[in-house]
Amino acid sequence: MTDQRERLTSSRRAFLSVSAAAAATPMLGAGRAQAAGRGPRRQAPDGELRAMLREIDPHRIGTTVARLVAFGTRHTLSTQDDPVRGIGAARDWIYERLSAYAAGSDGRMTVELQSFIQPPSPRVPVPTRITNVVATLRGDTEPDRIYVVTGHYDSRVTDVMDATSDAPGADDDASGVAVVMELARVMATRRTEATIVFAAVAGEEQGLYGSDNLAQRFRDAGADVQAMFSNDIVGTGDAHDGTAPDSRTVRLFVEGVPTAETAAEANVRRSVGGENDGASRQLGRFARDVAENPQTGMKIRVVWRRDRYLRGSDHISFLLRGYPAARFTEPRENFAHEHQDVRVENGIQYGDLVEFCDFAYIARVARVNGAVLWSLAQAPGTPKGVVIDTTQLTNATTLRWQPSTATDLAGYEVLWRETTEPDWTNAMPVGNVTSVTIDLSKDNVFFGVRALDRTGHRSPVAAPRPSS
Repeated sequence: MTDQRERLTSSRRAFLSVSAAAAATPMLGAGRAQAAGRGPRRQAPDGELRAMLREIDPHRIGTTVARLVAFGTRHTLSTQDDPVRGIGAARDWIYERLSAYAAGSDGRMTVELQSFIQPPSPRVPVPTRITNVVATLRGDTEPDRIYVVTGHYDSRVTDVMDATSDAPGADDDASGVAVVMELARVMATRRTEATIVFAAVAGEEQGLYGSDNLAQRFRDAGADVQAMFSNDIVGTGDAHDGTAPDSRTVRLFVEGVPTAETAAEANVRRSVGGENDGASRQLGRFARDVAENPQTGMKIRVVWRRDRYLRGSDHISFLLRGYPAARFTEPRENFAHEHQDVRVENGIQYGDLVEFCDFAYIARVARVNGAVLWSLAQAPGTPKGVVIDTTQLTNATTLRWQPSTATDLAGYEVLWRETTEPDWTNAMPVGNVTSVTIDLSKDNVFFGVRALDRTGHRSPVAAPRPSS
């Protein structure tokens, strides 16, 4: 009996060769799984990323913010044919600057004006042309895999329909546009595996119209947008309201159950405890992994909400179409200055002015964005089609996924954590396979899978869905 038990145990802990998507499915025993599992280590920035982050220039960012403020107002309903004032002048200047950056890209970066007519709506009284300025840096090996970063260049005052008063919009959102433009500048001369899209969108204050059109264009084209980040109000870590400044923190809002899921899909996710494992939540974990380091000098405060109460930004347009998306914003807003008319009360000047921005802080936010986008674009894509086998009663766990198309793929890691843990606590390499069985109960922990390339870049984690 003892010999039989030892043989069964040995067999259980051995690698079992089974057919699964034309690949071998390793069976890792409980002892091996615990021994092989380790705490996930943060991904250190590669040499090219460190060099790129050093090139991000606070002075240039300040010049961009000041130039956008100098257009007086960038209200979506303001003049579009005045060469010095209004949203049309701002649009043309952004296009000119991005085109200048693209000139150094050897044809890999292209810039276009994407215009459409927005029909009348509660905040758009007449048909209005809205234009996004979009710079696309095409990837070398996987150009169809896309990452998007935006800031909105329109502005407003307290009265959202006032298209003529000065609306400087320094913090909201010249700061975000400056991040996008500076990233386009430093990345234009570099080669990436995947495609990165840098977009200055309009119509945000009137109803997210620019980003809505951009997201729909991607959806209509069947584009594989694997991540989108909105930079909206990233101008300072000092709220100028008497509270202590926090110039080393940026918030990142990430939703839980995806906005675009059907009720039935959401119920399935909740039934297996996956509320905290949607693709956007994985972006939050990934961002901290690759961008909290001495090169950025920043802490990312991940907030597990779609956005702030009573507010919304351009990432929502992408969430509504099923794309993973998140929103960067400063740690504490000053609502007394934001959106207010330019005025002086009791010796205090109000309005969204350049003086309230911290260009060094914006540069650090740009470095965070740069670290995230570069790490995404150089790594394999997020594994697709990841499922956990729930068809059998067993204390082992079988995971399956589709093979990666990355040309430099090294293999995959399986990650897990206790159901009460917010972040992954164990990671185990499983080789270049598309299926694995681990002698660890799926009832007790959450699992995920990520891809690795031969130079150490890691994809975001994909959480499995239960098999049907």
